[in-house]
Amino acid sequence: MAGEARAMKLDPYRNFRFKVKIGGQFVLGVNKMSGLKKTTEGIDWSQGGDNANFEPQRLPGKTKYEAITLEQGMTESKVFEDWANKMNKYSGNKMADDFRQNIELHLCDHNGETLTSYKIFDCWVSEYQAVPALDLSQNGVAIRSVKLEHEGFERDK
Repeated sequence: MAGEARAMKLDPYRNFRFKVKIGGQFVLGVNKMSGLKKTTEGIDWSQGGDNANFEPQRLPGKTKYEAITLEQGMTESKVFEDWANKMNKYSGNKMADDFRQNIELHLCDHNGETLTSYKIFDCWVSEYQAVPALDLSQNGVAIRSVKLEHEGFERDK
């Protein structure tokens, strides 16, 4: 009986087993991603007139999605750089039409199989660090980063 209870137990996901898909392809070498977070502001509302309730009600207001930061060890891959450069390419007074992309976050098990995934909508690069500060006295890996603004997310699986 104790074995049955243990078999039903769901283990928490590991925060180091994840994959990021951009443009339909998994991006190799993404070693850190900030969390997915949304905040809905609260608005105080008081009713007037004959039915006045002098205690304000709390109503939901605008929802704001926090930017996501992806970090990657420097490699020959140009996925981040090419995407960041789309923000600087103009055709007349318009930005490139494809500067927004949907991305996917996959949380994986020990075998690399997706346990759950999230779709993140209409992402665009607001900040790109091509080369980090370099220091001869350090022996770490050079990390580049990209900050993405987005318009929301939903659980896919």
